[in-house]
Amino acid sequence: MRKQRRNFDTSFKLEVIRMVREQGLSVKQVSDSADIGEKGLRRWLKQYDAEQRGEKGIGNALTVDQQRIRQLETENRQLRGDVDILKTAFTARRAPYG
Repeated sequence: MRKQRRNFDTSFKLEVIRMVREQGLSVKQVSDSADIGEKGLRRWLKQYDAEQRGEKGIGNALTVDQQRIRQLETENRQLRGDVDILKTAFTARRAPYG
């Protein structure tokens, strides 16, 4: 029988990352005490480190800054698409009729 996949919120992830990075606990100690897999915790650490370097990382953003960056990137893509639509409509309207 398979275990059901658990979901952890961002604040929990940041707390266990803090335990490793700031308190100096080992990944094994933290994963055992928090009842989470070492592999998952290592993935969160890798993602957090990438975000701290200004990279996108993988999965859902952990830091507030990275969450805001992703939100702004999405908004930027939408606005660029809107501008392209308006340019196309304006160009089609100005085209001379044969």
